[in-house]
Amino acid sequence: MIILGIDPGYALLGYGAIECTRTGEAKALDYGVIETSAGVPFPERLERLYLGVRQLIELYKPNQIAFEELFFARNTATALLVGAARGVAVLAAQQSDRPLYEYTPMQIKSAVTGNGHADKSQVQEMIRILLRLKAKPRPDDAADALAVALCHANTLGPATEEFQIK
Repeated sequence: MIILGIDPGYALLGYGAIECTRTGEAKALDYGVIETSAGVPFPERLERLYLGVRQLIELYKPNQIAFEELFFARNTATALLVGAARGVAVLAAQQSDRPLYEYTPMQIKSAVTGNGHADKSQVQEMIRILLRLKAKPRPDDAADALAVALCHANTLGPATEEFQIK
């Protein structure tokens, strides 16, 4: 089973594609970011994110797609921009006809580290260990997207029907 994890953002949208087996093993297929430049008009940035997510889905053909839910305590202007970016990413995923899932930052951290309040460094280190990577995945947005994908894999568990390799 292939899971595509997405960490929404409008400057950097993180993605992580992992492959999971029925035995519970997971390996990273790819991770990175879709980047948009500050000088580009916002509608064009949204289009770039939309097309980028569509391209990732075509490339990795994930069985399922998982998103990090947004959480903003202070800056409402940033929350609105990130919400728009998340919206176009969700639309691109929805149009692919694949099942979509959402997880809170606390659920993701808890699934990956066992601590819902873990810091970014702890999450990156656990991602490195769990996916047997040589180095901590960078940038943070890509590491967060891998964490979203692993959280989803852990939520499903290896014994579920979804893990049948087809």
